Amino acid sequence: MIPISPSDVCFAVQDRFALAFRVLGGCLLLLALMYAPAARAADYELGPMDKVTVRVVEWQTAEGTFREWPTITGDYRVGPSGTLSLPFAGEIEAGGKTTSDIAKEIAKNLRQKLGLVDLPEASVEISEFRPIFVSGDVQTPGKYAFEPEMTVLKAVSLAGGMPRSAGQRFERDYFNARGDYDVIVAQHDRLVVKLARLQAELANAQEIKVPDDLIQKSEAKRLIADEVAIMQSRKSALDLQLNGLNELKTLYTNEISSLEKKMDVQNRQMDLTRKELKSIGGLADQGLVVNSRVMGLQTSVADMEGKLLDLDTASLRAKQEINKSTQNETDLQNERKAELANEIQATQAALDESNLKLQMNKNLMTEALVNAPAAAGQTNNSDVAMQYSIVRTSKGKTEEVSAEEGTTLLPGDVVKVKIDMERS
Repeated sequence: MIPISPSDVCFAVQDRFALAFRVLGGCLLLLALMYAPAARAADYELGPMDKVTVRVVEWQTAEGTFREWPTITGDYRVGPSGTLSLPFAGEIEAGGKTTSDIAKEIAKNLRQKLGLVDLPEASVEISEFRPIFVSGDVQTPGKYAFEPEMTVLKAVSLAGGMPRSAGQRFERDYFNARGDYDVIVAQHDRLVVKLARLQAELANAQEIKVPDDLIQKSEAKRLIADEVAIMQSRKSALDLQLNGLNELKTLYTNEISSLEKKMDVQNRQMDLTRKELKSIGGLADQGLVVNSRVMGLQTSVADMEGKLLDLDTASLRAKQEINKSTQNETDLQNERKAELANEIQATQAALDESNLKLQMNKNLMTEALVNAPAAAGQTNNSDVAMQYSIVRTSKGKTEEVSAEEGTTLLPGDVVKVKIDMERS
């Protein structure tokens, strides 16, 4: 039987610890990427004034853990020349590239400049898009923050709508209130579907029930589909984490089983050695056996007892890790429930606020119609003499195209608004 040293056992356990932490670390990184903000579109190309959040982590083989790099991790804004300036990684060309491209280049630069053996893990998220600009015949021309799904009508509403005059005040009031109302209705519908999704997640439901308020709306299917995709992604991420913990427990369970077998073998060897020592003990006293043999057997017994203690210690440590993994699994599920409860509370508060805003805008529209009944007809493009165009820069080229109220904007767009005085 080949004796097993404590160092062999320790190296085996360390290798398995490293494998387990890599699995768990990969799950955590995948979760972070899944929960990235919606603004981080995979095909969106960065440009000047975009703000990104950079995170860099490195696997520490000796410690068996991931370590975040606080010196590099943080928020950065793309400069006028289209570059990002990061510590150690240096100047990186960001203009016209996606966040995935930037993350790969950051990791590559860090590895080259710092002489790292392994490629560090880097992630880049868009935390703030570059703004849009509204110019022309609006109440407040200027720069405004961009939001996903922003349209020309929303941008004009942010800019205060058409400029006011004494004879047009109530018509403008109605137009502005109507624009705000449409924006809030869209936000309200998204919040209703989000609340339904959160409640389904908390109840571990497989489907999202269509809210009664949206059954008759054409956008309901699209909104539900978007929330279903989010729910499935979050569930997959949670399952990956739980599976990682289960694999970790299985790894430790197998380790304990292996250690117990080794302990059994070691006990049998020690019993045989003790019997042999006992059988020649009397002969040694009579001088029939040399004392060196007796001492050798006694030394073997002592070594075996030490190895048994090492194996027993390793087994206890593995059992502790199993208990720790079980506790982590419970904590993960409890934290998930608490997070869902907080999100439900926040979404419900936002929904209540949107209901108040809807009612306020209804009252404003009613007041405007009382003073100017003809204002209702001016919300149609055929009656309101408004002309829209978008000035957009793409791949270094700037062009101006005509637009409608529902035209979707991109970050950096300039919305030009003009009132046709002859038609109005």
